Amino acid sequence: MEHLPVFIKLTNQPCLVVGGGSIGQRKVALLREAGARVTVVSPDLSASLLKLYQQGQIEHMAQDYHVEVLMHPWRLVIAATDDEAVNAQVSDDCEERNLLVNVVDTPAKCRFIMPAIVERGPITVAVSSGGQSPVLTRLLKTKVEALVPQTYTRLAMLAAHYRQAVKDRFEPEMRRRFWEKMLTGDWSEAVLSGQEGKAEQLMQAALTQTDADFKMGSVHLVGVGSGKPDWLTIAALQTMQSADVVLYDRLIPPEIMALVRRDAERIYVGKERKNHCVPQDCINSMMISLAKEGQKVVRLKAGDPFVFGRGGEEMQAMQRADVPVTVVPGITAALGCAASAGIPLTHRDHSQGLSLITAHLKDGQLDLPWQALVAPRQTLAFYMGLSSLAELTHKLQQAGLPADYPIAVIEKGSHPDQRVLKSSLHEVVGRVEQHQFQSPSLLIVGSVASLAQEQLVAQSARAEGLNHVFNAQ
Repeated sequence: MEHLPVFIKLTNQPCLVVGGGSIGQRKVALLREAGARVTVVSPDLSASLLKLYQQGQIEHMAQDYHVEVLMHPWRLVIAATDDEAVNAQVSDDCEERNLLVNVVDTPAKCRFIMPAIVERGPITVAVSSGGQSPVLTRLLKTKVEALVPQTYTRLAMLAAHYRQAVKDRFEPEMRRRFWEKMLTGDWSEAVLSGQEGKAEQLMQAALTQTDADFKMGSVHLVGVGSGKPDWLTIAALQTMQSADVVLYDRLIPPEIMALVRRDAERIYVGKERKNHCVPQDCINSMMISLAKEGQKVVRLKAGDPFVFGRGGEEMQAMQRADVPVTVVPGITAALGCAASAGIPLTHRDHSQGLSLITAHLKDGQLDLPWQALVAPRQTLAFYMGLSSLAELTHKLQQAGLPADYPIAVIEKGSHPDQRVLKSSLHEVVGRVEQHQFQSPSLLIVGSVASLAQEQLVAQSARAEGLNHVFNAQ
């Protein structure tokens, strides 16, 4: 992290802007919006700045910049002239005096930078690229504005209005849980939809509750899809960022874990084929115990919790223990892997049906309804099938599929090092061994598999090869 994000309180604080043109004008506007007392150093002022000066809204030092202007105890300084040499001199002079300085469009000369800002009443969201890509920053700001509509202003103002009442009513730990419940439940929905009468009733009812009403925690089974961060649902991200404890396994990539609330406890529960470092019963017991301690427990699941993710077993265990449990769906592996490999799971010319099948059954036996699976114009997506690939392809052929029937193997689908192998039932085992495919891999059997874009060299490996080429040149 090159810059530490901070918010500086500038109400009635003296700030200096060097430059009286259009660039300085924009910076003056930001500082005044933050409540600062602004002085502009410049021989001349733009029409807008001149009007502010005449109205007594800003101070003006009608002169060229000289180091003596820094003798005043400025809270911060912004260099906004169109002369690079002057801006550089301002930066150097401020550095010698330990003054916070920003030089417009010159990140290397800045001690602080000005982010793109989204305001929703008392809520301020700042977006920055460290000064490296202002256009990208503005694009991200637009996305944030779309995600946080103006109605959040009212939500933030009402939360501020009730803050003291909640503080008087609940102990510190209960306050956090109170607000998490209110801001993710019916109260916030009522406010955002303009039903303020209903919102008032819900708030008053909530304020009559006791600490005991908030002491029971909850368990959330969250599907994170195939591991691609921008494929997370908004609900998944919100749940992860409000967690007290997160249980995760080897299929959850670091990029996803980086999105978890920073203060949350992280518990690794392993789980890979034939090596469950924490058995499922222990995981269930752990989640129940943590929830009964009042924790918000998030169990991260690759793909979707209810598609071969044992989410059903975990949900039943929570229900038997009277622990509140919710499920946040995710993009299951078949959908994510197929999309990233360019395989349509259904297609009018190829397939009118889709079956999601686990090739790793509870008793270890590959006992499947083979005759039903080989029905015409179907797509079969096999999860956890790489270790039993030879038996699986043999039984599909025994049931009636031809030896040249298409199959695709997708290793680490949607990840940067994804690989895709397009083959036939007869040849796929040898080709998988030749190219050393490993788990996690998804198998797609059906006519649609012939549409895959074969990719036997991972993107990361290709990038490394390109780097070698460039270095050689």
